Amino acid sequence: MTFKRKDLLGIEDLSKEEILSIIETARSFQEVGAREVKKVPALRGKTIINLFYESSTRTRASFEIAGKRLSGDVINFSPSGSSVEKGESLMDTAKNLEAMGPDIIVCRHSMAGVPYWLSKNLKASIINAGDGFHEHPTQALLDVMTLLDAKKKIEGLKVVIVGDIAHSRVARSDIYALQKLGAKVSVVGPASMIPVGIETFGVEVSYNLREAIKDADCAIMLRIQNERLGLTPFPTTREYSQFYGLNKEVLKGAKKDITIMHPGPVNRGVEIDPMVADGPYSVILDQVKNGVAIRMAVLYLLTQHHEEKKK
Repeated sequence: MTFKRKDLLGIEDLSKEEILSIIETARSFQEVGAREVKKVPALRGKTIINLFYESSTRTRASFEIAGKRLSGDVINFSPSGSSVEKGESLMDTAKNLEAMGPDIIVCRHSMAGVPYWLSKNLKASIINAGDGFHEHPTQALLDVMTLLDAKKKIEGLKVVIVGDIAHSRVARSDIYALQKLGAKVSVVGPASMIPVGIETFGVEVSYNLREAIKDADCAIMLRIQNERLGLTPFPTTREYSQFYGLNKEVLKGAKKDITIMHPGPVNRGVEIDPMVADGPYSVILDQVKNGVAIRMAVLYLLTQHHEEKKK
């Protein structure tokens, strides 16, 4: 077991060995989801708080299912209906929650850096479930696991990440994870969605999806995050779909065994055509399935850190 940390805050500072250790642990939990009774006692007596300041379906449900499959006690918190609506600060909310003795806090927030701030001020383990435009580490881990399932390797693969790179925490975490494991990564999108200086991440930049996808082994299609955009960075949704949407016509120019991924939720007919999203190259639902196993692995590994410190 290589992963021995108090928190999981991002992919950037993880080693290749730590990434592979989490995925190896996740594989040991995959079969739990296929059992008639989908539970193991690994987190019995442990308390997990899902502290979600942003709306989420997949990530929050995935962490909740993961915690419950490990027999942990899972509490979901959202600002709506809480003391946050009465003006309570993040610090006061966090300190009050910690006083209730949680072992792990899973935090999602629209501001980059909030999970890091919590990790410095709380004794509980902190998992970054997405912070602003910064990182979404468990999404990257499940993406790597799913690509490994499909291709049996990461080293030497060419992966294109398509769409709103500027606002995507998924893109950043995927770039870090894929490059650490030896993949060649390109980013593709309209100029208004490619951040200045992205080349310093070691990625190639393209503005032409049809050219970029020709020799790609995997295409990760990003969601257009309308809730994060101010002024629309492209003239019309129809035009975006015409140049950067993945459809059957564009796929004709791709490798015959290309793997198609999407972190969800999917804007069908915009970044990806429904026939492609549900087609034979798509592993979108495999990503969702692997997400539970990855989150079980992260929850388990972080509690092991506390157990070892007690010895």
